[in-house]
Amino acid sequence: MGSLTILRAGPALSVQDLGRPGHLSEGLSPGGAMDRLALLEAAALLDLPDVVPAIEMASTGGRFSVDAPMRIALTGAPMKAAVDGAPAPWAATVLLLPGQVLEIGGATAGTYGYLTPAGGIRSPDWLGSRSAHLVIGVGGLLASGDTLTTGDDPAPQAPARRIDAGSRFNGGTLRLMPGPQTGLFDAATLERIQATGFTRSAQANRQGIRLDHDGAPFPAAAAKGLASDFILTGDVQLIGEGIPFVLMAECQTIGGYPRLGTVIPDDLPRIAQAPAGAPLRLALMTLDQADALWTTDAARLRSLKKRVQPLIRDPRDIPDLLGYQLIGGMTRGDDLDRKERP
Repeated sequence: MGSLTILRAGPALSVQDLGRPGHLSEGLSPGGAMDRLALLEAAALLDLPDVVPAIEMASTGGRFSVDAPMRIALTGAPMKAAVDGAPAPWAATVLLLPGQVLEIGGATAGTYGYLTPAGGIRSPDWLGSRSAHLVIGVGGLLASGDTLTTGDDPAPQAPARRIDAGSRFNGGTLRLMPGPQTGLFDAATLERIQATGFTRSAQANRQGIRLDHDGAPFPAAAAKGLASDFILTGDVQLIGEGIPFVLMAECQTIGGYPRLGTVIPDDLPRIAQAPAGAPLRLALMTLDQADALWTTDAARLRSLKKRVQPLIRDPRDIPDLLGYQLIGGMTRGDDLDRKERP
């Protein structure tokens, strides 16, 4: 076991993994990381068999140190990072040594960044997950001075690696599969919703994200008197004034607002990462189309591992370059000639 100390914590740091699915009937939403893909990317970078618990950082990070050599994957929203003042890469692994300080600043795009130690974080387990579920008071926000237990890094000397994280950090199109209430909206309303440009509202948290737009609200006249029903992460509710609201990791499990549809799993990272003011659009698709895109976390992790590449650093970003052994041995210069002599 090792430990990771938070020398200075940003305003919204918490331990997150893939959450606690399967407890809706007990009134518990899954919770877990807002950007699940970022945790899968971390597992791929670290060549792990599965996702391990990480620190989720909303908008800004903090300062961190370790008590043993430890690889750390930095994924999700790109943030300014440095080790002892030297720039550190993002969407990549970093080896942090005892005595060094990893500093993570503000996001340059997106919203949620992730710090994943190769051995995972060993916070208390509850219902098969170590995730903090802030709404119901399981775990809580991390604070300056906290020391977290970590598992051992299985390969601290492994070469640094990187991955292309794509372009999910500045908004875009959210594809929706239909749900049980999509038919309550008439064709004209569905057409107008898909033609409307939305922006990610400042009204957003781990429970849900409001989508703002110019123009009239979107009516669902047939939904009057709608009974409360189970709601899920990704559901798009039309709240009282006819404004779309995308339910996220820590949403309630019962709701009475009409639901336009559900954001497909592939696009949940895009809405989770959209910063305030980012442009967004909604596009309806059929269930068959959505089913064709669905894949398991295990399959996605296998695919991500194929995209990982060695990290080639710029020598100008290595302040202690002269301290590295760049040549593994010495030569007189006539080695080949001597080998050919009888």
